[in-house]
Amino acid sequence: MRRHSRRIFNVCYRFVGNRTEAEDISQEVFLRVYRTLGSYRSAHGGFATWMTSVTRNLLIDHYRRTKRDRQTDSLDDAMPVVENKESAARRPDQVALLNELSGQVQSALTRLSPELREAVILRDLQQLEYAEIQQVLAVPEGTVKSRINRGRIELAKILQQMGVRPS
Repeated sequence: MRRHSRRIFNVCYRFVGNRTEAEDISQEVFLRVYRTLGSYRSAHGGFATWMTSVTRNLLIDHYRRTKRDRQTDSLDDAMPVVENKESAARRPDQVALLNELSGQVQSALTRLSPELREAVILRDLQQLEYAEIQQVLAVPEGTVKSRINRGRIELAKILQQMGVRPS
């Protein structure tokens, strides 16, 4: 489980955009995996893919539960969260720019529809193959590719509206 914890947390964080919620959902993923380990069948795909499916299902449940709460969020809650990243190889100004960009990307991701968001996260941030994403999302490969493409286009539009330009 240790080898999967960072990846699962990253998927959760990119989807919900809140470190505390992502930690809670990640913990719930591992509890669910532990409880349902007997239902895993290697013939249906790799263990990591199965865990990603469990994660996705819990994220969907979380999204549905919190939908009403999101409609009443205050403006302060909608402000982007800047991640703290440390790197000995980067200057502080570079780190600050990367953190700002990360926050902007996270904010833009939260504005995508859940279907497009999960496809983009799984492909571009988690670097899963199309076949793995197809298994996780339980949709045809053409739908996976379409969602990724539409998600990237929509994400680019949102980032452009936010004033983020490619360098």
